[in-house]
Amino acid sequence: MPVQRLNHAVLFVRDVERSVAFYQEALGFRVVMGGKGAAFLQASGSANDHDLGLFELGAHAGPSGAGRTTVGLYHLAWEVDTLEELERIAIKLAEMDSLVGASDHSTTKALYAKDPDGLEFEVSWLVPADRLTEETLKARSGIKPLDIAKEKARYGARTRGGLGVSVPA
Repeated sequence: MPVQRLNHAVLFVRDVERSVAFYQEALGFRVVMGGKGAAFLQASGSANDHDLGLFELGAHAGPSGAGRTTVGLYHLAWEVDTLEELERIAIKLAEMDSLVGASDHSTTKALYAKDPDGLEFEVSWLVPADRLTEETLKARSGIKPLDIAKEKARYGARTRGGLGVSVPA
């Protein structure tokens, strides 16, 4: 039986309380369980036991060298249902000075941000399978700047993304 999806991610952070506050404010996660130096968070639309685990290392912990001096995880990607939600999150991440990029990958529309420890993550909306065209599929190897207003006009602000791709149609 093949793997179906990522169930949860676990991150080592300097300060659990600071990271919990960030993920709550930026992405609407809620704490479902916690203890000294650890917290387990759930995304608002999730039925998972938890989607993100956080373990505290303390203020002495150095920055991640992944991708610069060591191997390691580049980023996690969280999926949203609508372009309207992607836009709301883009505004919130910009207000928090966390947004570091926004890209149009043709089949996905993506925001890139960093958490308080500098760990990068992606928030994306996936073009529904019934809206994919030959042109869209051919263009996915290219990356363009993301224009959310243009994409909302093209696909609709409340069109559910990922249908037939990451979500059963």
